[in-house]
Amino acid sequence: MTIRTILVDDEPLAIQGLELRLMPHEDVEIIAKCQNGREAISAIKTLKPDLAFLDIQMPGFDGFSVVQGLMDVEPPLFVFVTAYGDHALRAFEAQAVDYLMKPVEEARLADTLDRVRRRMAEKSSVGEAEKLKEVLTEVAPEAAADIAEGGDGTHAANRFERMINIKDQGQIFRVDVDTIERIDAAGDYMCIYTAEQTLILRETMKDLEKRLDPRRFQRVHRSTIVNLDLVKQVKPHTNGECFLVLGSGASVKVSRSYREVVARFVH
Repeated sequence: MTIRTILVDDEPLAIQGLELRLMPHEDVEIIAKCQNGREAISAIKTLKPDLAFLDIQMPGFDGFSVVQGLMDVEPPLFVFVTAYGDHALRAFEAQAVDYLMKPVEEARLADTLDRVRRRMAEKSSVGEAEKLKEVLTEVAPEAAADIAEGGDGTHAANRFERMINIKDQGQIFRVDVDTIERIDAAGDYMCIYTAEQTLILRETMKDLEKRLDPRRFQRVHRSTIVNLDLVKQVKPHTNGECFLVLGSGASVKVSRSYREVVARFVH
């Protein structure tokens, strides 16, 4: 799989240096080099690259402005490259694959490209699944319906996030979703609980649900989501309600409106 890549930096020497470091990676094809943000937006819309190495500090139209200027198209994967470490938080908030400091270290670049390859493989899997659904809808409607209802779920799982970046108290925490026990809503803030820590994420419950696999993460209350894989015990309660005991020992009440969730454990 070829990674069609563009390089964006207002310093020609920086582009040249990055190009040299990318040469050993045979699957990386540099299809354009841009010296400002406006050139980058035009090149991305025209060439539709898989990946963009994007300098943040550029005169007039910085790297973050490039991302904002691509809201109307499907953007490539972004790796921000800069000499200034104080932009790291904004880079991850912009859903960057990674953030590299100048001068770029070869080992660090290799790690970044491995991450890009994984993201592209996941994206490809989802795309192939969608193509399969379209074909099945035409030639085998019953099979298509079966996939829509679940099937083996292999491809569907790839569209949900495995790691979530959470900015809390001036730091960025990368949280493996497998370790999340439960999530409580507090307005536009989410309290993310793992067995070891509690973090605050500024996001609505509705948006967060779209990022998590619904076969594992289910609402058990109007303002609570639970990782069903980490439920260790179900305790019946009065009036059709019950409690789920999680791996950490925490107990979460399931309201009657969500009692179908409990059915997964008793059938």
